Order: sequence, then C-alpha cells, then structure tokens
Amino acid sequence: MIVGYVLALLAALASGSGSVLESIGVRRAGAYGGSALDLVHLRRQWIYFLGVGVDLVGFACAAAALHRLPLFLVQSVLAFSVGVTAAISAFLGSRLAAPGWAALGVGAVGLVLLGLSAQPGPAKVLPAGWRWVLPAMALVVGAIAWYFRRFDRPWAAQVLGFATGVGFSVVGVSARTLNLPSSGWGMLAEPAVWAMILNGLAAAVAFALALQKGGATAVNAIMFTTNTALSSVIGLLFLDDRVRDGFATFTIAGLILAMAGAIVTAHYATQAKEPRRTARLAA
Repeated sequence: MIVGYVLALLAALASGSGSVLESIGVRRAGAYGGSALDLVHLRRQWIYFLGVGVDLVGFACAAAALHRLPLFLVQSVLAFSVGVTAAISAFLGSRLAAPGWAALGVGAVGLVLLGLSAQPGPAKVLPAGWRWVLPAMALVVGAIAWYFRRFDRPWAAQVLGFATGVGFSVVGVSARTLNLPSSGWGMLAEPAVWAMILNGLAAAVAFALALQKGGATAVNAIMFTTNTALSSVIGLLFLDDRVRDGFATFTIAGLILAMAGAIVTAHYATQAKEPRRTARLAA
C-alpha cells in the first residue's frame, strides 16, 4: 500500500514539473497567444519535449498507483500537481499571494483526509461494451480541441483545459481497469490500452492548445479539477472503489478541500505578476 502512495506522489511531482517545462517551451517557440499552426515551432524546443517526457514518467507512476489505490485518491493527488506547478513558478520568480499559499495548505489537508479514507484494492471489471466506449472518447476530446482552437479568448483556455481533464479522466479509468494479457500481442486487442494511447494523445494536444491561450497553473487547475471530479464519480459508482468503514465524511471533505485548494491556487496564480526572470526563460 505504501508503494501506491509513493507512486502517486511521484506522479504529481512529475506532472507539475512537466507542465512548467511545456509552458516554457510554448513561450520560447513564440506560440503563446498565437494560432494553432504556431505550435509547429515546438519541434525545435527540446525543453517542451523534456516536459512531455517528464509527464510520461508521471503517467507511468500514476498507472502503477491506480492498480493499488482508488481513482478518487490517485487523481486527487495528481490534482495537487497544480501546487507543484505554482511552487516551481514561484521559484522562477512568479509572485504568488499569501492566500494562494494558504490554498495549497488547504489542498494538502484534503489529500491527507483522502489518504486516510481510501480502501486499497483492485477495480471492478467493466462490461465488454463499455470497454470500447473508452477509446471512442478520444474523438470527443479531439473534437472539442479542434473546434475551440480557433477562439483567441481566455475562456477558450478554460474549455481546452476541461477537455484535457476529460481525456486524462478516461486515461485514468482505463489504467484502473486495465487487465494485462499474458502475451505481448494480446495488448493490441485490449481496449484499455488503446483508450490510454488515444485519449492521452488527444488530451496532450488539447493541453498544448490550452497552454497557448492561458497560464500553466490556471490550465492545470481546470484540468485536474475536471479529472478528479469525473474520475472519482466513475470510480465510486461503477468501478467498486471503496472508502474505509466510517470514513465517508473524510472522503467528502477531502475531495472538497483538495479541489478547492487547486481552484483558489489557480485564481491567485493567474493574478500573479510575471517576473523578468520568467520572461527571459520564455524568450
């Protein structure tokens, strides 16, 4: 069980760090605030691909944690990566107000409550029909990204962040329900594998477009709030994720505090002034 908690924490650290690196890459490429075609310039930004690589490490840790712990716990820990993003941004010089730091503390308390209330164990196997719905969700995420890429408005980043959260929710559900076949070729016939690949790619594209239109911390907050809420509901209602006897109040309070901490942190991070040091990194 301890291994699952460690893996979830490593996933949050990797995800938050990767988001900062990807955001810096987008700005260095001159794609921030531009059109979707400007993202082509990312091919020359090694720091962006370093961020993607760090994100992949985080994904591997999260997938391993999901085999041991409920979705509502792992995804809430991942949501706290918004705090990692804010902390790294502050180290680079971004000025996060005191209420923002207080919000991080609130989110941390929520994670502790969730950790105490979660009952480790495997997930319920999905019916065959529903297992093929998961890969098809990539079409929904991709359609949202394709349509809203054209709008150069702050709310477009929020919609794209929401689409990213939906995509990564499906990835989380797929990882939680993945039943690894005995043979390597059997992986090709496993819907959960295709669901993770296709939704992961669609979510990554939506995330890049969101970073183009909004700050990393704000986009992360929307993404992980959507991811946490949607994944938690699916896990508790359909995947037999369980709460320890007598700890239901802890779970509810933990989810509220964890998501509220992420949202408030994002609010103050959005208002934070961009420092010269960060500007040089983004240049």
